Amino acid sequence: MHTPRIGVFVCHCGTNIAGTIRVEDVLRFAQSLPYVTLVKDYPYLCSDAGQSLIKESIRKHGLTHVVIAACTPELHQSTFQECVAEAGVDPHCLTVANIREQCSFVHRDARTATEKAKRIVAAAVARAALLEEVPVERISTLPRMLVIGAGIAGIQAALDAAEAGLEVVLVERSPTIGGRMAQLVKTFPTDDCALCILSPRMHEVWHHPRIRVYTLTEVAEVNGSAGCFHVRLKQAPRYVDVNKCVACGICERVCPVEVPSEFDAGMGTRKAIYLPFPQAVPRAFVIDSNACTKCGRCATACPQSAIRFDDRELEWWEEVGAIVVATGVQEIDPRELPEYGYGENPLVVTQLQLARLLDPSGPTRGQLLRPDGKPVRRVIMIQCVGSRDEHRRTYCSVYCCMAALKHASMIKMEHPDVDVLICYTDIRAARKRFEEYYVRAQDLGVRFVRGRVSRVTYDPQREVAIVHVYHTLLDRILELEADLVVLSVAVEPPPSTRRLARLLGIATDRYGFVEEAHPKLRPVETRLEGIYVAGAAAGPCDIQDAVAQGSAAAAKAVAFVRRGYREVPLLVPEVNEDHCSLCLACITACPYSALRIEKERIVVDVLSCRSCGICAATCPSGAIQLTNMTDLLVRDEISAILSTSS
Repeated sequence: MHTPRIGVFVCHCGTNIAGTIRVEDVLRFAQSLPYVTLVKDYPYLCSDAGQSLIKESIRKHGLTHVVIAACTPELHQSTFQECVAEAGVDPHCLTVANIREQCSFVHRDARTATEKAKRIVAAAVARAALLEEVPVERISTLPRMLVIGAGIAGIQAALDAAEAGLEVVLVERSPTIGGRMAQLVKTFPTDDCALCILSPRMHEVWHHPRIRVYTLTEVAEVNGSAGCFHVRLKQAPRYVDVNKCVACGICERVCPVEVPSEFDAGMGTRKAIYLPFPQAVPRAFVIDSNACTKCGRCATACPQSAIRFDDRELEWWEEVGAIVVATGVQEIDPRELPEYGYGENPLVVTQLQLARLLDPSGPTRGQLLRPDGKPVRRVIMIQCVGSRDEHRRTYCSVYCCMAALKHASMIKMEHPDVDVLICYTDIRAARKRFEEYYVRAQDLGVRFVRGRVSRVTYDPQREVAIVHVYHTLLDRILELEADLVVLSVAVEPPPSTRRLARLLGIATDRYGFVEEAHPKLRPVETRLEGIYVAGAAAGPCDIQDAVAQGSAAAAKAVAFVRRGYREVPLLVPEVNEDHCSLCLACITACPYSALRIEKERIVVDVLSCRSCGICAATCPSGAIQLTNMTDLLVRDEISAILSTSS
């Protein structure tokens, strides 16, 4: 290995770094480090002028390795890698030293921040000195995409990708596509009929020549890598032949079994054989095997002979170049918040349940009725139930304020005499036309109480709910009566999202939402190339954002696979056969099945390997070393930090 010539470039980041760290001291210190040929600083290294400075310096001084002391590598590492590559330096011979988030953002004392910055730069230089050039292998990408989840975000992603020429496989674990949006009666801020918007998209995606749609289907296994993922799909039996069923409903009428309806959020019932909702796609009945008694009445009555009790689970493999995760969200179970009385107090429902009550095709045909059938005179909505709570979920669930305003306005427009009151923390109406929507609700007579509700009780004598709320503006506790209490509950990812993330090898946050690569610069990309996220799978969002993210994820996927190839840096483990005892611990530990034993030696599948380093950490004899992350390199980094004097 030739003696490295290292260039150290320190960014001021305006005053984000230079306002706390004494850059001149860091420059003088870096000049004294081994192998450092050049040190320079610049106000904004990520700018065009800053990158030009780096490239000119590399060419002029023959630099072989580069250290950028700036912000987190998550923000601009790829930018700087492209920059040094244009000047002839292997991008894997670049090290980004984070002196912004790790120093200036967390320290106010200039001396402390500067000394810490020196240690970080010293470690980066020690690391850079041992970095090696990494060969790159070019592999083809398949012009085919998998979309997981057929709500509005997944439908939009599938349609956009198909219109761009890709073949699309769209899978949905429910019996119908459409997702959560299909359960809504109207959408804010325009009050359009939700299904009037959604149904044409459902029809279009089902009949598109480049889209194959599979319902009752989940991802069971994922192998391969970006550009050529091998995905095993598992489809549950429907017990009804989609090609024969004409949705006449005769089977449903003769079925003797009734269970709560998922589509009506438990507010109505359905039979064991059922059509999820009138506009369902595919428009075919499905049998709930958990509820069905196999009495056979439906099969006898069906004029099309569409009932198939011998239906079996199907499995098959698909090869795709890119994957979009659009698995959506679900309401939390309000029973985890016993203070609101959900499940015990018959007058307490959620916003989704209210949406089904207000729907003309819902269980009450749009009539606003109490569970006992009496008319509703007073409605109280409670915001932030399970959201914005440091003991439960700190995030805002986004949809709640506008959904409450929508349903409150709908009630006042249809029933002006009904008293509607919203108990809120803050009303968040920050999007286009949202403020006007809020004002309209006030003009319609919707009342607002700023305060957190402590509990909801039930008075059996008067048959009313009592809402106990501290009114922060009046500075007193109110006890408000209601015929219907509506909880704007938090939303969360379904449990299947975490399982899917593990299969794909992508990260989730502490709540189970898919982690994006960067919240501002790469909001629909995950940390794994070729895998994208759209809609509420990445975090709570409304329909507008879900559609926009579906289109954005499709655009990213199309751009990736239509290039026709991807370049894979071979940052893979190397096995020292003299030290390897063939204990196979590395094979067992690898989450990507990238290691195998062949002719009494461990072999690495370079295309499946994702350079996570788990095998190297697991190996008891240290026989596996990951390229550019060897034990020697890590020891030198640590030594540089510890040996730097204050």
